[in-house]
Amino acid sequence: MAAAGDATAELVRQADPDRYLAALYAPREARAHLLALYAFNAEVAAVRDRVSEPLPGEMRLQWWRDVIEAESGPEAAQGHPTARALLETVQACRLPRKALLDHLEARIFDLYDDPMPDRTALEGYCGETAGALIQLSALVLDAEAARDSGALAGHAGCAQAIAGLLRLLPLHRARGQCYVPADILAAVGTDRDALVAGTADGPARAVAAMAALGREHLTAFERAAADLPQSLRPAFLPLAPVGAYLRRIAADPAGALVRPAGIAPLARHWLVLRAAMRGWPSARR
Repeated sequence: MAAAGDATAELVRQADPDRYLAALYAPREARAHLLALYAFNAEVAAVRDRVSEPLPGEMRLQWWRDVIEAESGPEAAQGHPTARALLETVQACRLPRKALLDHLEARIFDLYDDPMPDRTALEGYCGETAGALIQLSALVLDAEAARDSGALAGHAGCAQAIAGLLRLLPLHRARGQCYVPADILAAVGTDRDALVAGTADGPARAVAAMAALGREHLTAFERAAADLPQSLRPAFLPLAPVGAYLRRIAADPAGALVRPAGIAPLARHWLVLRAAMRGWPSARR
């Protein structure tokens, strides 16, 4: 897996620095497998950027489905380093292929400009993407302990994904996409078209409401973090900067519409290091 591992590590480092940094704190024997999962996520998340219309994007996602469902193992990767690394990880760690297929199904939403219907749909999307990735990572690290981490992974994935969607707001608005659910938009007196256009004060209120939803899931995770086995901690480390992202967005929701909310690299490294060494706030009390 060495050559494929080098390629997947570089892909994750470039496309997903938070997950790349988190993977460095995993045991050496698990690190390549985590990076294979994260590279798969980066590849399918980027499909929209690589196609001009939804149909070619759906064809690309179907290619991934065919690869994952193939019975021939890593040989089905057809010279694709990320696909080969993923299949080797699935085989070595006995990962459930259904979770990967559900991930691909959720990513179909990314290809279109359809509105996110409601909070339940958003949380389902987050659960099948970021949440599933955390749960799969937990299985890589400690399959036995991971059996009881599903609910924790769900809250963590929702918090992480919502923060990520808010950080991508400028890109999504430029495309005409809107991940803010219709019921949240209606509750603050605005709608999808207004958010995409960025007119009046409604969109900023919608951003603040989304940030509050992300904080709600983050708080639910932190309340239960004391029960997180140390062996699973690296799977949840990508969550370490999320609180800082959400605070930055909540402090300037109008700004989040036009520029990605970020934190300094040194601060991000410190947050991940602190979580790797000491866990989360509730676990440190």
